[in-house]
Amino acid sequence: MTKQKRFILQESEIPTKWYNIQAEMPNKPLPPIHPATHQPLTAEDLAHIFSLECSKQELDQEHAWIDIPEPVLEMYKYYRATPLVRAYALEEALDTPAHIYFKNESVNPLGSHKINSALPQCYYCKEEGITNVTTETGAGQWGAALSYAAKVFGLETAVYQVKISMQQKPYRSSIMRTFGATVEGSPSMSTRAGKDIITHDPTHTGSLGTAISEAVELATTTPNCKYTLGSVLNHVSLHQSIIGLEAELQMQMAGEYPDKVIACFGGGSNFGGIAFPFMRHNFTGERQTEFIAAEPASCPKLTRGVFDYDFGDEAGYTPLLPMYTLGHEFKPANIHAGGLRYHGAGVIVSQLIKDGYMHGVDIPQLESFEAGILFSRTEGIIPAPESNHAIAATIREALKCKVTGEEKVLLFNLSGHGLIDMTAYDQFINGDLRNYKLTDEDLAKGMANLPHLI
Repeated sequence: MTKQKRFILQESEIPTKWYNIQAEMPNKPLPPIHPATHQPLTAEDLAHIFSLECSKQELDQEHAWIDIPEPVLEMYKYYRATPLVRAYALEEALDTPAHIYFKNESVNPLGSHKINSALPQCYYCKEEGITNVTTETGAGQWGAALSYAAKVFGLETAVYQVKISMQQKPYRSSIMRTFGATVEGSPSMSTRAGKDIITHDPTHTGSLGTAISEAVELATTTPNCKYTLGSVLNHVSLHQSIIGLEAELQMQMAGEYPDKVIACFGGGSNFGGIAFPFMRHNFTGERQTEFIAAEPASCPKLTRGVFDYDFGDEAGYTPLLPMYTLGHEFKPANIHAGGLRYHGAGVIVSQLIKDGYMHGVDIPQLESFEAGILFSRTEGIIPAPESNHAIAATIREALKCKVTGEEKVLLFNLSGHGLIDMTAYDQFINGDLRNYKLTDEDLAKGMANLPHLI
């Protein structure tokens, strides 16, 4: 048995500040704008939907380091720091000279990285006197994390879960209910947005765009209620930077530095979390790390989308965001990586791709599960279907090293475990999963109504 080496920080070494990459980007992201006036929004404008503090963090392009509130830091200490692991067994199976490391965000009680942002978002709502929070969730990791964090800070929670994901992963909605949340499958008949979507398409199986529409509607029509989001937005990537900041300290313990940093990509939260702290050294020219975002081939906004202003939801309730997008009317395929079935990329990532600091790769569904099975059999951890995309991209890079003989250091984020995703693994093992191909005509249909403001 090949030995596995883990690098774990002491409690005193856990970062006490988040890293805000916006403050150090050579080109700042464009602002969110009002869909009617096309004027930039202020923090006060955004605070009609989000907590005021998160709204301020969303637009903060001045402060590179932001203090983690003490109550949030105390909750982080329940499960942080998460281990950095050298994947010797995977290296051996691939017969690669590459050194493969993974940051294991699956070990916290909620099973994924999402709790890193759920805790501060609920804390800020509580501090501002909010009593109710609402959100959307795809595969359910964010909904589970928010339901727990809301209970920690004494808030009531309503979650709209993508209908197809609720059917594929019923136990995630059970977890949310266990923590006291109410859960609706989206699209639902409980909101005007949901009714409109069902009227237009009675067989609609849902997307993150539909669930966001319903959650935003609930937040804006319910007294003392705010909307919370688990990905895409700048303040979420800010909170998730705890991942990369820890990984940077742990890589120093390992005596190495990553040549390539890799993460799966839906809206950008776990990618930004592990990548942005390392990327700041590329801005200064100190390092030349390559950053790779692994998205599903069936939802390829980074590689086949366009850079334009677009809504973050299907009904058009959100501000217009500058993003790489497939169009908010894009209907994603029913892949099992529910957290990656989103039409747009976060505005920070979109600007960084535009400026050449990172790039995306498309991973077919079957390749992602092949990678997840290999990782399970070598490292003993069953990954979430979302994380399988990062593993597949890492394996591609490791096999390149096998051909060239280069001893590259590869770091990827294991964003969550797949222990509630075993239906998907059963279907893969039984040969019942398939890849989805998108034609140019499919993509053009989704992007037909973009505003073309960039």
